[in-house]
Amino acid sequence: MPSDPVFVREIEEFLYHEARLLDDRQFEDWMALFAKDGVYWIPAMPEQEDPLGEASIAYEDLQLIDVRVRRLRHPENYSDQPHMRSRRIIGNVMLESDDRDEPVVRSNFTMVDFQNDEQRIFAGEYVHSLRRSGKGYGIVQKRVNLLNCDAPMGAIVIPL
Repeated sequence: MPSDPVFVREIEEFLYHEARLLDDRQFEDWMALFAKDGVYWIPAMPEQEDPLGEASIAYEDLQLIDVRVRRLRHPENYSDQPHMRSRRIIGNVMLESDDRDEPVVRSNFTMVDFQNDEQRIFAGEYVHSLRRSGKGYGIVQKRVNLLNCDAPMGAIVIPL
């Protein structure tokens, strides 16, 4: 486990920044955090190993993330009318290794969204595989392990 508090804080700040971009609906800036080969994955089963050979809630490369973002911006996107609001809380940030160039980070999250007088709560674990790029990091893979991934749920309109 890395013991350098400066490195740990740098990673935490990255995660908090990503959450703030999503909560503030800055989807294009969120998409820019991904590496060119980056993937956003929400498994459909606990402990799912294979995103391609098994069904997933979402498995999106940068091209599909771009489609998601453009859809969210489209004025006739009725699933986001009125605009969904959200807030995320991230905690228990733990680095899997002390590889400063390609760290893997686990964190717990709670995300609340609100739309049309309905509030929903999502909880689970993020697993970020990052790669150093320039002065910061790019997301190689963001895996969202929802606690209730195998239960029926409504549409996930904005990214978790």
